[in-house]
Amino acid sequence: MEDTKVQNGVDPVTLTDGAVSELEKIRNQEKIPSEYGLRIGVKGGGCSGFSYILGFDEKKENDKEYEVNGVRVIIDKGHAIYLLGIEIDFEVGLNNRGFSFNNPNASDTCGCGTSFAT
Repeated sequence: MEDTKVQNGVDPVTLTDGAVSELEKIRNQEKIPSEYGLRIGVKGGGCSGFSYILGFDEKKENDKEYEVNGVRVIIDKGHAIYLLGIEIDFEVGLNNRGFSFNNPNASDTCGCGTSFAT
């Protein structure tokens, strides 16, 4: 891996133990090849302007690669400004089950938790 930390010595994103556990479960259930990393990104759309991308994918030319909590993470260089410092968790509760995103770069978020504005 070419990059393991951003310049200040910390991981660009945080994956909680719950998120890592769920990602490992998904990787095993779906038989996702080990050479695929976890792609974290953004795309235009959603209630607030941007939606998160989270899924396993191959590294592409414009990607940076990191090792976060034992998970190979790939982020498109153009998306990093929106994602730096984000914490991704997996919640299991009465009202919510799924991945949640705590993004310090978001100026506004939607009630669904997967859409944000900057």
